[in-house]
Amino acid sequence: MKTRYTRYVLATCGAVIFIFARAVAQQAPAPEHTGHEGMSMATDEPTPMDAAHQRKFLADKKESEFNHHVAGFFVILAGVFILSESTLTRRWPFLRFVWPSCFLLSGLFLLVFSDTELWPFGPQSWWYGLTRNPEDLQHKTFAVILLALGIIEAQRARGVVKSAWAALVFPALACCGSVMLLFHQHHTGMHGAEHMREMARVQAQHESFAATGFVIGVLKGLSELPTRWQALLAKLWALPLIVLGTLLMLYTE
Repeated sequence: MKTRYTRYVLATCGAVIFIFARAVAQQAPAPEHTGHEGMSMATDEPTPMDAAHQRKFLADKKESEFNHHVAGFFVILAGVFILSESTLTRRWPFLRFVWPSCFLLSGLFLLVFSDTELWPFGPQSWWYGLTRNPEDLQHKTFAVILLALGIIEAQRARGVVKSAWAALVFPALACCGSVMLLFHQHHTGMHGAEHMREMARVQAQHESFAATGFVIGVLKGLSELPTRWQALLAKLWALPLIVLGTLLMLYTE
């Protein structure tokens, strides 16, 4: 039994490391093609954007990357506190609320600051944006998932929620959110001569997020089961959480 569990842990850690290495490799810029400067690309390139559109494109790109990086920071912070929770809470019991608060803060940030074309930052109403733009709807859905995770886990830390179903909320929402990432529509920055390569890179990064998130959900679910390995799994699931945060911090468009 011990040998089988050891193999399982090593396989899980290996999968997380592979996902992380793959995503980091995708950040490397593609080699530039030389010797074709004189070739005409008029039939392939879209019409050049004017100055206003170019500024909007750059602003949207920076906003999207910043939102991913902020979310990644909170996810890494949550993972670090989960790993050190048993030690820190002996002296400061209130620190058991830190990692759920990281999800709450991340969810609040995305709910308010993602998609700034919506009120109160932009001219569009929330109803218009959420019913007309699938990307806006998906961003707000991810924010609601983070808020739900933070609220449930904070209530569990307080001892208010003790039902068996509460232990399944995090694994279920983590896996559902991971599946949603596979169908995430992301059009920010998808313009210009390199738009196809940009779309492929962004999609690959979201696939890495999804794979890592699914590992998190599975390990978190296993850590809730009353087994002899529960204490170890309660720490182990924080490792892919830190990996996910790092991937989010490395996100580029």
